[in-house]
Amino acid sequence: MTKSIQILSVLLLTLGLGSCKKWLDLKPQDGIVSTAFWTTKEQVKAEVIGCYSSLLAPPPSGDGNNDRSLTEYLFLWGELRADMVAQGPGMTSDEIDVINVNTLPTNFVTRWSAAYRTINYCNTVIDNAPGVLKKDPTFTTTALNQYLAEVKSLRALMYFYLVRTFGDVPLKLTSTTADADLKQLPKTPQKDILSQIVKDLNESEANALTTYGDKLDDKGRITKYTINAIQADVDLWMDNYQDALTACNKVINSGKFGLLDGKNNWFVNLFYLGNSNESIFEFQYAAPVNNPFYSLCESPTRRFLANPYVASDVYQFDNVDPLNSDVRGDGAALQYGDGTIWKFVGTNGSTAQLLGSYYTHWFVYRYADILLMKAEAEANLNQGADALNLINIIRNRANALPATAQNPDPSDVNALSDYILAERAREFAFEGKRWFDLLRFAKRNNYARLDILLDLVTRSVSSDRQQSALAKYKDHNSHYLPINATELQNDPNLIQNPFYK
Repeated sequence: MTKSIQILSVLLLTLGLGSCKKWLDLKPQDGIVSTAFWTTKEQVKAEVIGCYSSLLAPPPSGDGNNDRSLTEYLFLWGELRADMVAQGPGMTSDEIDVINVNTLPTNFVTRWSAAYRTINYCNTVIDNAPGVLKKDPTFTTTALNQYLAEVKSLRALMYFYLVRTFGDVPLKLTSTTADADLKQLPKTPQKDILSQIVKDLNESEANALTTYGDKLDDKGRITKYTINAIQADVDLWMDNYQDALTACNKVINSGKFGLLDGKNNWFVNLFYLGNSNESIFEFQYAAPVNNPFYSLCESPTRRFLANPYVASDVYQFDNVDPLNSDVRGDGAALQYGDGTIWKFVGTNGSTAQLLGSYYTHWFVYRYADILLMKAEAEANLNQGADALNLINIIRNRANALPATAQNPDPSDVNALSDYILAERAREFAFEGKRWFDLLRFAKRNNYARLDILLDLVTRSVSSDRQQSALAKYKDHNSHYLPINATELQNDPNLIQNPFYK
């Protein structure tokens, strides 16, 4: 992380982001968002950096609503409803309910304020930065457009998480600086949110930088290639396979990224140190801001363990040569011995980080994701042989075991999809992608593969709740979380998601 990001992160985290009585009352407490503040290009840059700092910030203190950090929500939204995490000694009743497909609107996991806090920071820049052109003659239109590309793309990413998690959500494109400015907003249909995301990303791509001239900024801020990665992800969600393929190729053809060698300190370089050649965009945790994974995965009262199925079925074992293993498994994604989720807490394959020094980044996109998203697009464009080649590149890097290899017919889209989904599980275990992957594959072609969601129930839901969970998952509306009861109370224009009425 560059010094400017670190300094502003400390400032924001010291001051806090304010107490939010309403879901879009997001004014920061340092007062710098007033119109009097926006006079110089340096102030614009500071506010842009503040948008990134908000990704790391703890929830506002004293709001009494059991809020959490954004990274924690992204982990919970992407993993709890899937099949790779299991109950640890400290798991909350709310989290158990989500795993068992019994989520109520009072459940803290349904809070969306962390994402909207970052959205409001982005909106603040979008609303105020253009006016600085008239006040600072050294501030150029080119620089303005580059900053706007960053924050519009970050806003788009936040909305993409929200629509995949909740379905229809309120669309807020202007900033809120005081209670008097707060608008009571209804939900916007998911398709319209996605259209706005695509619009923002397409506009931003033209003005975004390919490099900031510094590796840490290139990995911790939005570049043109981050935008391409988000575009590919959104296009796959929308079944726009040719557009997804085009976006992936832009990243690949840049020549700026590659897969790290699966040997030679692969785990240390990719995860513990971070910002590797494989990285495209990471949340930049650094002292004094810890990531949230000690309490989630490593403390004596850890809330989560790896589901035993991850070791036995996802990675599997070599019974002939126990030392032969998928490098992504034991000592990387998890510890086989005790089920510790290891990816965000280890310094190497066997040693945990020191308490108070949990700085492993949150990985939003890396090059392996680009290759597997391209394979997914190719599989759906009748380019199955090319898709298999990409899968094998990923597997060879990781020394994937022959027992996990599949040999689908290149023309069999369903079989190819199952192979890609399995490989994404091995590659991105616990990186907040699993539920979104399962849902994306299941809902394709009008839920032709609902079996993907039904099958996960036997791996994750407690036996006494499985029949109930199966019945619920047959209703497509159950695949999105309810709107939190507090949000409904604060905004009378919000209507609860259909499944939870």
